[in-house]
Amino acid sequence: MPFPQLTIHRRDRRNRALLTLAGEIDLESAPLVRTALERCLHDGIRTVDVDLTPVTFCDCSGLNVLLDAAQKTADAGGTLRLHHPPPTLVLIIALTGCGFLLLGAPPGHPAPPRGGVPAPTAQAPPHRPVPLGSVLSGDVR
Repeated sequence: MPFPQLTIHRRDRRNRALLTLAGEIDLESAPLVRTALERCLHDGIRTVDVDLTPVTFCDCSGLNVLLDAAQKTADAGGTLRLHHPPPTLVLIIALTGCGFLLLGAPPGHPAPPRGGVPAPTAQAPPHRPVPLGSVLSGDVR
């Protein structure tokens, strides 16, 4: 089994940690990220900053780990914030509309200016329910 191409560096200062992730976050390496973030909470860290500057790729499994960690950190009375996400993660965050959960901007407000995902310039189209039969037949318009 090949080793995941991801390194994690943690630097603590009192009850705050900076996690710097480098490499690719995908289905194979996401458990390493989950473990590192859970360890922060276990160690009493309540403010977690995740520097993604050296991350070259992050898919939806990585986003899922980050969202889960953000929820657990919030439940513990803390915050988890992403800094400098890679383009793939920026796209996934924009498509899912979950930037306010990870980037510190409440819904309807601009995202943080440095390292965050820019606020959308156009309003997303309204959600329109699609009947399951149309999706299965491929007749979605």
